[in-house]
Amino acid sequence: MKRRLTRPGRPIALKLLVLLSVPLISLVGLWAFAASLTAGDGLRLLEINNLVTNLADPSEQVNIQLQRERLTSTEFLSSAAPYRELINQRSRTDTAVAAFRRRASLQENVSPEMAVQLKALNDELDRIPELRRGVDARTIDTIAMITTYSDVVDASFRMYDQMILVPDMALYRLARSVSMLGEAKELLSRERAMIVHVLATGRVGPSERALFTEMSATRRLLHAQALTHLGPGLDAAYRQLTAAPVYRDFVAIEDAIRGQATANGLPATSITWRSSSENLAKAVERNQSEVTQGLVDRVSPTATSILVKIGVAGGLGLLAVVASLLLSLRFRHVLVRELAGLRDAATELADVRLAGLIDRLRKGASDHQVEPLVLDAQTTEVRDIVHAFNTVQSTAVEAAVDQAKLRDGVRHVFVSLARRNQSLLHRQLLHLDGMERRAEDAETLEDLFKLDHLTTRMRRHAESLIILSDQAPGRGWRNAVPAVDVLRAAVSEVEEYARVEVPQPPKTAVAGAAATDVVHLLAELVENATLFSPPQTRVDVRALTVPEGLLIEVEDRGLGLPPAELDQLNARLAEPPEFDLAESDRLGLFVVSRLAARHGIGVRLRPSPYGGITAAVTLPPALLSDQPALTGGR
Repeated sequence: MKRRLTRPGRPIALKLLVLLSVPLISLVGLWAFAASLTAGDGLRLLEINNLVTNLADPSEQVNIQLQRERLTSTEFLSSAAPYRELINQRSRTDTAVAAFRRRASLQENVSPEMAVQLKALNDELDRIPELRRGVDARTIDTIAMITTYSDVVDASFRMYDQMILVPDMALYRLARSVSMLGEAKELLSRERAMIVHVLATGRVGPSERALFTEMSATRRLLHAQALTHLGPGLDAAYRQLTAAPVYRDFVAIEDAIRGQATANGLPATSITWRSSSENLAKAVERNQSEVTQGLVDRVSPTATSILVKIGVAGGLGLLAVVASLLLSLRFRHVLVRELAGLRDAATELADVRLAGLIDRLRKGASDHQVEPLVLDAQTTEVRDIVHAFNTVQSTAVEAAVDQAKLRDGVRHVFVSLARRNQSLLHRQLLHLDGMERRAEDAETLEDLFKLDHLTTRMRRHAESLIILSDQAPGRGWRNAVPAVDVLRAAVSEVEEYARVEVPQPPKTAVAGAAATDVVHLLAELVENATLFSPPQTRVDVRALTVPEGLLIEVEDRGLGLPPAELDQLNARLAEPPEFDLAESDRLGLFVVSRLAARHGIGVRLRPSPYGGITAAVTLPPALLSDQPALTGGR
């Protein structure tokens, strides 16, 4: 039995690596995902410093200059400011815009939303030259001019909204409050421009009053909401300003203008509007700058704290992942070694130990002991599997022994029955031989010959049972038998012997010890040829001498066999398989293969030129004799 052991370590190692890598990859992925989320929050907080430096601060300077240019343009349209002052303010605005665009071009990693708002702001800034031409030509309405400048500033506040997407809720409320205070400052600047226009015209019309009322109400709402969420430490300056006389005077002027009953004329307090609003605007700009710097100062420590937590938690998580990886690799190494040993032992059990036991039992050996599996395993599950394999081995050994006993019993039954039948049939042939000698009637003699032929065939079938039981038939010859007698004897044991033609064979003889088996072998092949060919066709049995010995060909004119089936039958004839009771329709081939293996006779099937099958039987020189022998030397 050829040992077919393989080295399964590599496939098992690969499978275990894949099996263990799934949870490990999931753990690493989860750790990386959590770390990236938290790190992203901290990095966004640190990125706010860049956004403030490159976008927020420069755009705030643009807003301050635009607010001043809007006020100066209003005064110019009302003939209250010289054109040179307007030109100087426009120069300061252009400088702020150029600085903003230069710093904005340095900002990297801008989100898509921020990019959209930044483009919108630049588009609004591009409208300023056209607006200025309208102011210079005095072809634009003052209210339309104020609204256009206000649209440019509003675009910057929409950009600020995209900058305050911070992960910390307290910082988010603080940043939103700072943005609301900036919008309140912008509304204060618009109110100043409106009052300049009202003072120039000398009256407050319905449209001016409605627009002014909307501005003042929105400013107060934004101012109150911002102070609510600004928090202690940053709202002190705004609350002091709210309680200061300059703010109270400003609020009183707002109330007076909004609550004026007449359509024409201005309240008496309007003469102090310019100075009050100027002082208030300066205080608000100062407070706005301080609270913005306070927001930036709070963002950096928060971002650093988040990153420190990420470093600690991420480092500990990474250590846990590395420890899990090392433990998994250690477990994989142990498990791979034990499983590889278990597979080797199981393969040896199946291919070597049990196969050897079956071979010994077939040969009649009484030793049916098989060593149990022994494996030095540290894993409980592997030890349990080894124990289960040993239990299976014991059961398999018992089943094999029982099977061998059953097969040996069946063989003895076959031999016993065949011997008895052989003895009875031999006695019957002797009686028939005597009756044939004494018979005088031709019809009676013919019937006796038929009965003799039938009995001869029955004797062959009885001998087939003995051969299948690995025993030798009892009859034989002491001297060599001529080949012609061997062929005729084989044909005489076939039912349709009349269809068989046997030309004169070479003058050679077959050893007496093998003659009975050769006759039996040829009779089985001739009978197959007559059974599997049409009844009107003939079967040729030819013999000729070849270098390998004596070649005997049995050729029929049947339908033949497919190549695949022919190859399968030749393989069985070349190496006799274990007799299988389930294949009773192939008994003749089993008998032929056993007899051929017993004497070293070559038997091969091949297609016949007539469409049937040719069975080529090669008798080796050891079975042949050149000395002519007398017939009947039993």
